[in-house]
Amino acid sequence: MSVHDDITSVQRSLDDLYRSLGRLEHQIGSGGLEMRRVRLDADHLRESVALLREASAAPAEPRRPDLVTISDKPYDFSLWTDSDDEGLGARDRHAP
Repeated sequence: MSVHDDITSVQRSLDDLYRSLGRLEHQIGSGGLEMRRVRLDADHLRESVALLREASAAPAEPRRPDLVTISDKPYDFSLWTDSDDEGLGARDRHAP
């Protein structure tokens, strides 16, 4: 099955859920907190499936990483005047 077919199947199941919720709501009433929560959850599912459908419809372009130019000239040694050597500590102090 393709993604489109799977999303369509989920959409059909949600439509069935909405019909069943309508019948259930007619039988027990819509005033209860539980029924409102179930209805809100079903609405959230419907919105999520719509977002999935939009995302799957958009063609996925492979993103190329940005290129970084690295100069061939030597670095300025003043950049490392107060840096520590990894595992050794600062140049003018002893290692712990």
